[in-house]
Amino acid sequence: MPYLVRDHLFFGNIGDAAAVLTGGSGAGETITHVLSLLSSASMSFFSEWRPSISIPTKEIEQVHVAGDESPKKSLAREKLLYLKEHAGPDLKLVRMAVPLRDTEDEDLLDYLEVCLDFIEEGRSEGSVLVHCFAGVSRRIFICYRSLFADALESLKEVCEFVSPNDGFLDQLKIFEEMGFKVDTSSPIYKRFRLKVLAHAYKEGMRVDESIFEADPGLPPEPRPTLEALIENQHQQQQQEQAKQHEKKIAYRCKKCRRVVALQENVVSHVPREGEACFDWNKRRYSRPFSPSDENECSSLFVEPMKWMTSVEEGALEGKLHCIQCAARLGYFNWSGIQCSCGSWITPAFQIIKSRVDISTA
Repeated sequence: MPYLVRDHLFFGNIGDAAAVLTGGSGAGETITHVLSLLSSASMSFFSEWRPSISIPTKEIEQVHVAGDESPKKSLAREKLLYLKEHAGPDLKLVRMAVPLRDTEDEDLLDYLEVCLDFIEEGRSEGSVLVHCFAGVSRRIFICYRSLFADALESLKEVCEFVSPNDGFLDQLKIFEEMGFKVDTSSPIYKRFRLKVLAHAYKEGMRVDESIFEADPGLPPEPRPTLEALIENQHQQQQQEQAKQHEKKIAYRCKKCRRVVALQENVVSHVPREGEACFDWNKRRYSRPFSPSDENECSSLFVEPMKWMTSVEEGALEGKLHCIQCAARLGYFNWSGIQCSCGSWITPAFQIIKSRVDISTA
């Protein structure tokens, strides 16, 4: 039987979910929504697990990352965000399936908000069963907009088998640090996003060009005329134009004065601490550190941008040159570069401070 862990919220494994979806569980009388966190979103996963199982379904919608209206995330554009369907006897249940692997390098953070929204919707209409395969790790990550340590301890009191892997716990900490929301503009999120991309690169996956930020040295794209906009679009345009007129800190090539980065492109780091998210890139710096060194970073580390032609062409490492005058600005390396302060930045898109001037754009 699934575990009741909060009002109208159950946890379980694939067996519990199968029982609910086939109408063979007592809990199924109260459960109206099922959130499946399995390596495949397809309902065929259940019949492959146990061939005797047959669960009728009727698709409601499929949403891929490219079709999601939220800001840029670290997921590939073709990636399935979720599948939602009616399921079970008489198609009375609503099931949302999110394709997630139970590995430390899996990106769960970018799925978190759609899952939390589904849970809140389900609890308002009935009860929700959240399940993964074994009922140990993935399901725990998804469920709470609260301090993860307190939530985890309270869940362990109910279900002794709760044991999220270290990668999931790291992402829960990131979620907490961002104020329990996924803020893609946060420096914390940007560091996470770059680590996910670096891991994909290391595994030989093609890094989609859509992950590169816009070239800040180019003029903004022309905007539609006011006559073509409805009222809410007009308001949105005014807000965007107001933002554009705000003075922004810009970093310009010292030789030709072309803008190569804005302050919002800078990915901050903690002096002398090795940046770590996944096991494969964990490093520590052993040089003795003096407090007077804290502001001695000689470089900026930024997001990959569309003027970085060598990066776009797929090189693992190389020099960064100004796209206008070819002056050398810095280096990039998907495996990481060590800052002068001692931090190991992975991946690294480094601009040497002495090669740029600071101004307002």
